[in-house]
This record gives sequence, structure tokens and C-alpha cells, in this order.
Amino acid sequence: MFQPLPLAIGLRYLRARRRDRRISFTSALSILGIVVGVAALITVIAVMSGFQREIRDRLLGSVAHVTLVGFGGPLDDWPDVVAMAKADPRVVGAAPYVQREGLLTGNRTSAALVMGIDPEAERGVSELAQRMREGRIDDLVDGGFGVVLGEQLAIAIGARVGDRVNLTLNEFSSTPLGAIPRSRRFTVVGTFSMGEHTADSSFAFVALGDAQRMLRLGEGVSGVRVKVSDLWAAGAVADDLALRADQTLRASDWMRDNRNFFSALALERTVMFLLLSLVVTIASVNLVSSLVMLVQEKQADIAILRTLGLTPRQVMGVFIVQGSVIGVVGTALGVVGGVLLALNLGAIVRAVESVLGVALMPADVYYITGVPTAVYPADVAAVAALTLALSFLATLYPAWRASRTDPATALRYE
Repeated sequence: MFQPLPLAIGLRYLRARRRDRRISFTSALSILGIVVGVAALITVIAVMSGFQREIRDRLLGSVAHVTLVGFGGPLDDWPDVVAMAKADPRVVGAAPYVQREGLLTGNRTSAALVMGIDPEAERGVSELAQRMREGRIDDLVDGGFGVVLGEQLAIAIGARVGDRVNLTLNEFSSTPLGAIPRSRRFTVVGTFSMGEHTADSSFAFVALGDAQRMLRLGEGVSGVRVKVSDLWAAGAVADDLALRADQTLRASDWMRDNRNFFSALALERTVMFLLLSLVVTIASVNLVSSLVMLVQEKQADIAILRTLGLTPRQVMGVFIVQGSVIGVVGTALGVVGGVLLALNLGAIVRAVESVLGVALMPADVYYITGVPTAVYPADVAAVAALTLALSFLATLYPAWRASRTDPATALRYE
């Protein structure tokens, strides 16, 4: 089917003569449709991948890759657990923590997730130190009863650095007046912004010793947070650490804890890919109409070629070659255009914002500035493969129709 003769004739038909300008125009439109469809699909998938990566990175800035907790109570021998975790070559850092829910009261009251941390060890498992807006995490001194608040949480309770706030935990103490919740006055020593809504609006960090005293845990902690070098191996590391522990530990990782959220993002990305594939499909349908028009226009040429000995299979190859070349050229241009657009989309958006004088993506709404993009070779290859397959399928019917041309009928009125 793809012998040199059908290939040469198919390529020859792509170079339109003066009287075939209409056919050349429809071929150009077919290529343009494929270019636009491929570029749009690559760009949108890159933007969605960029948002997914940005959300994941910001989420992992405030939560641990792996969390190890004890069953039925506090973890008393946490130094051994930390040492065991750090002995694993895949582990970057490990830090103890205490976690409880409570209420923070300043000018207003808001629910908070209170985390007791060791500031020095915390540097190895989270980005809290790099995300501080005011103050430093080293200001969380054992016995100083200081607290570092998420930026949105500080706004919600109307507190600033230096203000005194009241922390009430969901733990109760027995008194002659009955059970009353444990509370303590803390001084705001800093604020942070992780760029992730849950962390910024609900997290409050205090010194590990202060949290242990408030909860009367002694030397115990809620668990140990672990950071690994390869975040995709977090599940395997969690399982291995749980098996190697001398005591019974419950291990979890960021993928299990946020499975529903990331599954929803993956589903949204897949659905968007399928929807935008319709643009490429429409371009392929346009290719069908272009080739059908070409076959109709070349009836006499086909008849002459048949009388000169060209077989129906070779005639079919002529038009498959022409349609495939259009698909390859359109796909190649679309891939180049889509990748360049995706890689420079952030700069384009900033230029549009400067011209219009408005922020298309306000940081206070989306918690990010600009449009994040991530171009993955696998995504580009998938788009190119889909487009080439649809383009090839689009050539089959017009090529088959050309191969069925009867030379006598086509030449009757020539």
C-alpha cells in the first residue's frame, strides 16, 4: 500500500496547482484545526498538572510524608522510633509531635488544630521555618508558652504578634466545681503562610514541652512525623518502619491520608483530557471532508491511474499518504506550539495582567500567583499518539471510496 509510487502521488497532490487552490485551502484548514486542537489539549493538561503539583507541594509543606503513631495512647519511647526512622537511608528527617484540637480566643474565637513541635527537629520534616511571615519558629521555647499561628487563623481571631490569646483544649480537669476544659494563655510569637487553606486557617504551633504539660503526657507524644527523599515511596517506607518497630505502630502516609482528594484531581484531569479530545476529533472529521472533496475532484486522475495499472490498494494508499501527512504535520506543529505556549503561559498571563491592570488570579483567592504549568513528556506523547491515530482513521473512508472508483464511469464525460 505504501510503495514509492503511491507515496510520490500522495505527496504530489499536496502541492496544489493553480486550479486546485480550493483543495489546498481545505487542506490548510485541516492542518490548522489539528494544530489548534493539539496545542489546546497540551496546554490545558499542562495547566492542570501544574495546579496538581502546586497543591501537592503546598500540602506536603504542612503535612508529613509518613506519620507513625502508637495504638491506644501516647508514644512514650518516641526517641527510639525517631532513631529507627533516621536509620533508614530513604528517610530525610524525623520529628516528634503532639496534636490536639482546641479553641483559640483573641478578639474572636476560632477552632484550631494545635501542634506541639520541637523547632529544631521540625526543620527536617516540614517547611514551616521557610514559610514564616513574622517571627521565627525558634521563638517557640519550652516554658515560654508562645504560639505560632497560621496567617488566616490570626486574622480570624483578630490576633497579632505580641498579643495574648487563650488556648482551650478538648481535655478536661477535675475540680471542686466539676470538670472544666484545660486552658492556658499563650503569646503570639509569629505567623506563617503555607499557601494551603487548611494549614493557614486552622494550624497553631506551640513548643513540644508546653503541649506535653497542658495535656499531662509526661514525656509521651502523639507520634512521629517522617520526611522521605522520594515522596512516591512514602507508602513503602511507612510499611517497612511499622514492621521494624519493636512495638505496635500504626503507620500512614500522605497518599493514603489524602487519597480521595488526589483521586478527585486525577479524575478531573482525565475527564478534561477526554473532553478536549473532542476538539481533535472535530479536526479529524474536517480532515475526512477535505479528503472526500479531494477524491471527488480527482475522479478523472484516479481513473487514468487505474487504466495505467494502479491497483485499488495502491489508489487507497495515495490518499492515506496524503491524509497521514496532513495529520503528521498538524500534530508536529501543534505539539511544538502547545509546549511553547505551556512553558511561557505564566509570562503571557503576567503580560496580560500588566496591560489590563487587573490580577487574573488574585493570590488572596487562589493562594498562588501566576499560572503554574507542568509539561510531562508522557502527556505530550499521549496527545500526539491520539491525534495521529485519529488522523489515520480519518483517511480510511475517503481512501476506500477512491479505491472503488470505476474508470469507465469517471472518464465518460471527460
